[in-house]
Amino acid sequence: MDAAMEMSVRRRHEEKQTFGEDSAAHVARSHFRVCRFIIESGVKLGMHSVPMASACTIYHKFFEETAIENYDPYLVAMAAIYLAGKVEEQHLRARDIINVCHRYLNPQTEPLELDTRFWELRDSVVQCELLMLRVLDFHVSFEHPHKYLLHYLISLRNWVNRHMWKRTPVAVTAWAVLRDSYHGTLCLRHQPQHIAIAVLYFALQCYGVEVPGDATAERAWWQVFSEGMTKNTIDAIVTELVQIYEMDAKP
Repeated sequence: MDAAMEMSVRRRHEEKQTFGEDSAAHVARSHFRVCRFIIESGVKLGMHSVPMASACTIYHKFFEETAIENYDPYLVAMAAIYLAGKVEEQHLRARDIINVCHRYLNPQTEPLELDTRFWELRDSVVQCELLMLRVLDFHVSFEHPHKYLLHYLISLRNWVNRHMWKRTPVAVTAWAVLRDSYHGTLCLRHQPQHIAIAVLYFALQCYGVEVPGDATAERAWWQVFSEGMTKNTIDAIVTELVQIYEMDAKP
């Protein structure tokens, strides 16, 4: 067993004990855990939000083309982090990625030495990166909802009561929900503008904040932001977000 496989075999065995080997729940739960691994490792590596989102999207895109049983998902995740850093011009050293990810997966062990095991793992990450590029036909640059959410938040801040906006963490919640959305495959199936609107809608609903004049206006606030947006689309995205949080709540 090479170093990359050794890093994750224990976690995969634990997941298989919880779900059946071919169960859709097992696959969804596995992807959820690996994306959490990407996000938490990204935070420790100092990744910005967009490179982190790209890493998750690359991961999801790769496993849209192949089954999770065919490749070690944690190795794919490490390669996705490495590749996303290059794509989004936030270059990360392979050594830093390996050390942080190894520590995450093996919290009780000592940091890796620069020995044969380290170089085997580094080679595995680099080879996996090349494989992902070929499988994805080098289409690894994506448009994310972040710039749209920023624009919508600034616009909405000017609409609502400023005192309510200051005491209600709508913006903080919206950014957190957007980050959490990458635990699932929303990024593959919905337009970035629609995800940004649905995330903001969800955050407003969480705190019971109403947009002034929305009830009497000819168009809802979310239609002003995106003419192609529908309430059905918002509801579909919010439902998937709730499912992500329900999965997070499961032991």
